[in-house]
Amino acid sequence: MVSFIEQNISLAWLVFSIIWLVAAFASKRSTQRQTYRSRIVQGSLILVSMLFIFNFWNVFSSSNGGGISGWLTARIVPATPLWALLGAALTVASVLFCFWARAILGRNWSGTVTIKQDHELILRGPYAFVRHPIYTGVLFGMLGTAIVFGYVRCFIGVLICGFALWFKSQIEERFMVQQFGDQYASYRQRVRALVPFVL
Repeated sequence: MVSFIEQNISLAWLVFSIIWLVAAFASKRSTQRQTYRSRIVQGSLILVSMLFIFNFWNVFSSSNGGGISGWLTARIVPATPLWALLGAALTVASVLFCFWARAILGRNWSGTVTIKQDHELILRGPYAFVRHPIYTGVLFGMLGTAIVFGYVRCFIGVLICGFALWFKSQIEERFMVQQFGDQYASYRQRVRALVPFVL
């Protein structure tokens, strides 16, 4: 059962990514976009986090068993059906949270930090609980996936992913303050960035 969950959790993320990319074509035209350099930095961090979580290093390694080894492959979550199910449940719930946030955001959404034409400040749905619910969903989804796989490397990947999303959120916050001024400043005081009532 554990290996079945491990195989299908990766497939679930692939389906999520495809749906996410297809949905990008329905967003409004951008009037302002984050710099190319910041996109490269954040994209590189996300790529490295994926390499750690999903062990994509093996794709680049030789056929004689290269890839990540040593203490990074130490298991810190037991390979039991209970832990695999808990991790999978957290991943699925987090992905559904992402889709909810994406649906509420509507055509204001973008894969990069942008200001859209006729951009709206969304304060309802999951945005009433956290300012960046899509990042929250991705981060907790990756944590759930790390629990499924259970290796040190996976949790390092989650930390890297968390840093990448924090970096992206800082750029987004500047854009939102610039666009919405005091309204966004007030929202930022009331609502946490990633974890309700905590962070």
